[in-house]
Parts: sequence; structure tokens; C-alpha cells
Amino acid sequence: MTVVTATKRPARDAPRAGSRRTSDRGAWFLVLPALIPILVLSVGPLLYGILLAFTDAQSGRTRATQWIGGLNFQDLLHDTLFWESFRIGLVWAVGVTVPQFLLALGLALLLDQDLRLRWLARALAIIPWAMPEVVVGVMWRLVYNPDAGVLNETLRTLGLGDGRDWLSGLSTALPAVIVVGVWSGMPQTTVTLLAGLQNTPRELHEAAAMDGAGAWSRFRTVTWPALRPVALAITALNFIWNFNSFALVYVLTSGGPGGRTRLPMLFAYEEAFRYGQFGYAAAMGLVMVAVISLLLGLFLVGRIKGGDAA
Repeated sequence: MTVVTATKRPARDAPRAGSRRTSDRGAWFLVLPALIPILVLSVGPLLYGILLAFTDAQSGRTRATQWIGGLNFQDLLHDTLFWESFRIGLVWAVGVTVPQFLLALGLALLLDQDLRLRWLARALAIIPWAMPEVVVGVMWRLVYNPDAGVLNETLRTLGLGDGRDWLSGLSTALPAVIVVGVWSGMPQTTVTLLAGLQNTPRELHEAAAMDGAGAWSRFRTVTWPALRPVALAITALNFIWNFNSFALVYVLTSGGPGGRTRLPMLFAYEEAFRYGQFGYAAAMGLVMVAVISLLLGLFLVGRIKGGDAA
């Protein structure tokens, strides 16, 4: 009788430690070209700004900068002008972000339909996004011009008054600037939401329509649940971008009249480059980052919990 002896299949050789280290070094060499600019242009200035907030750094001084600990932050607690600018910044950020999202959502729903010349409408919708903020600011200054602006000329033609100086009025400056902010930032929100809409399976809409669901019911039960993560992300990003706005408001009003449009970034800019208080301005920036991060974290947690509950 022949006895067949089973032979054990040899195990694969374990990867050598030396080859693994070589692979890790190769991965780092691939990452470095993208990592170095981030460290040099983002992380480095951020750390330097944090360090600067605890000093008395000023422009044009002859003696060395001194470490003063939390003195700048103590002064900020009693700086009513800074906290007023912070309030204006929150009003601006919310006043721009909410209409921006609602209008962009409506436009995205429209552009998602099978319309004639849809490609042309989509191209026209992103024109404000392609324009630099300085150009947008100059253009809207011409629109709001009290003597020959398009807005006042239209009001005069319609017999609705002689017009007014929109950017210099204490009660109209901030609403006028908010309108410009909504107009200039709406395209990027529209494009993001439109991409989310196009990723929604058409079969779900067809099934809901066959069940007799109307347009609003299909939006509430099919479109919005699929779009919610995208909407949450773009709303959070828009809030951060809008709160940190500088160029647009600077070109339109430079923070006036009477500080009615002085956003926190404008206030910090003036402290640093007009009055030379670099340490104090850095402390302002650090406080803004901390407070906005806290507000944004609470907002995201609330929205996520609300989405889970739904």
C-alpha cells in the first residue's frame, strides 16, 4: 500500500523590516512636495501668530519685543470696539450665509432640470465666482454711486425717490454690503449643491413619483436627505469664509461709515498696519479663531444630531 504524505505549503516570507522602512521613506518623498508649502505658508505663520499674541510687538520700536503673557487678551476683554466689530462680523456672516444658501439651492434645483440652453445658464451662473473680490467691490461701488449709479438711476426712473448714498448711510451700509456678499458668493454654493443633486439616484425620484408623491414631497423625502451632507459642509465653509471676509468690504466701505461695516478682520488689519500694534492684532486673530471654532463646532454637532434624529 502506498502512503501519501501531505506536505505543508511553505509560508510566505514576511516582509523585511528594511524594505518596509525604504517604502516609508519613498512615501515621504512623494508627500514632501505638497507638505513643505503647507508647513511654510500655513502652519509656520499660524504658530508665529500665536506666539506674537503673547508679546508687545509693535512697528518702528527700537527695543526688543517683550513677552507679556496674557496682557493683550485682558485688554481685549475691555475693548468695546473689538466686540462691536465681532457682533457686526456675526451679523454679516449670518446675513450673507443664509440667503446665499437659500438662493443657491433654488438656482441649483432650477439648473438641475432638463432646460434648453442649460449649459449657457450654468456658465452664466458662475461668472461672479470668476471675478476677483476687488473687481466685484469696484463694480458694486459704481452700482451704488449716489449720483450716477445704476440703482439710483433706476429708482428715479420708476419714480421711487431721488436715490440715496447707500454705502455712506448709517442704516443702509451694512445691508448694501450684505447684498454684494450674497451675490459674489452664491455661485460656489450653487455649483456645490448642483453636484450633490446630480449624485442623487434618479431611480428614487421615479419611484416616489410612481407612488404619487408631489414635487415638495419628493424634495423632502428624497432630495434633501441625499443633499444634507453637502449642504452642511458648504454652509459651514461659507460661514467661515464670510466671517473672515476682508477685501470685498475693504473696497466697498473700508469699515465705514462710523464703523458700521468694520468686520473683525478689518479691525485687526487697522490695529496691525495702521497703528502698528502687531501683538494686539495677533491676539485679536487668536480670539476670533477660538470663538468661531467653538460656534462652528456647536453648529455642526447640532446639525449632525438633528440629522441622526431625522
